[in-house]
Amino acid sequence: MNERYSRQILFAEIGRAGQERLLDARVLLVGCGALGASHAEMLARAGVGRLRIVDRDFVEFTNLQRQTLFKESDAAERIPKAIAAKRRIAEINSGVEVEAVVADINNSNVESLIEDCDIVLDGTDNFQIRYLVNDACVKFGTTWIYGAAVSSYGTTMTVIPGETPCLRCIFDEIPDAGSSPTCDTAGVIMPIISSIASVQVAEAIKLIVGDLDSLHRSLIQIDIWRNDWRKIKLAGPEPDCKTCGQHRYEFLDADAVEFSAVLCGRDAVQIAPGRPVTIDLSGFAAKLSNISGVKWNEYLVRFTVNGNEITLFADGRAIIKGTDNVGEARSLYARYVGT
Repeated sequence: MNERYSRQILFAEIGRAGQERLLDARVLLVGCGALGASHAEMLARAGVGRLRIVDRDFVEFTNLQRQTLFKESDAAERIPKAIAAKRRIAEINSGVEVEAVVADINNSNVESLIEDCDIVLDGTDNFQIRYLVNDACVKFGTTWIYGAAVSSYGTTMTVIPGETPCLRCIFDEIPDAGSSPTCDTAGVIMPIISSIASVQVAEAIKLIVGDLDSLHRSLIQIDIWRNDWRKIKLAGPEPDCKTCGQHRYEFLDADAVEFSAVLCGRDAVQIAPGRPVTIDLSGFAAKLSNISGVKWNEYLVRFTVNGNEITLFADGRAIIKGTDNVGEARSLYARYVGT
């Protein structure tokens, strides 16, 4: 073990044995936006040996205010966030093995992404995926660490299946659309991202090194602007919980993957095919010869029609910017990509 981790090894709660456990660990990062980018950098610097980073999106200039792994060149080239994160982590710590997955997590792939990982960190921006991750982690008995941040407020808790409440014990149903602030309506500042991500990563490190007595075992709520820090102590799992009490994995067992979703703060809609596909991006770009300004790389094709920027990925997903109308986005998808 080289000197790179010497100061961390001097921290008695980790020590040399704990550092060896970190080097052997595999962590899944669900999302690589503001929280996820912070997770990735902190875990890589701590020497967590293997990171699987899953994200469906690409880097934009609006991300740079709070998403620490990315550069202006990543935004200019529209590099997928998972790929940009892998490249940056290689510069930070070449000893960390990073698997970059450019995909939307759904019920067709979530189990395979989670099953060989020690811990899952939540860096998503929507409850649909969180409930899906909660289902899969409870099913596999995998610990996951919930986190969310918007405006100056954030919250986090650690879910240990069978020992702590799961997400659905605390929030039985997905919040109604429009009932909660989003980054589009309330914005977000970097200090709350750093605060929530730090608590999440600290919990992950405690779990990996085996210091379970130091887990906070609460629902933490922070408003960094108003200097308000709260810890709500949690009891055990709810016996009547649909997920961990009754083992009804409603999100995991859904018949169909959601086809469309309005993206938070983006004036954009994501459209996904109803079945697995693989698109030849170079061939698709060639078919757009009648459209000016088409750009493509090995990860995506980007073009603009009637003021709407369409970004198509190899798995058939498209992000259609310039509208939050799902019907309009579906029409554009059908016209230029197909059904």
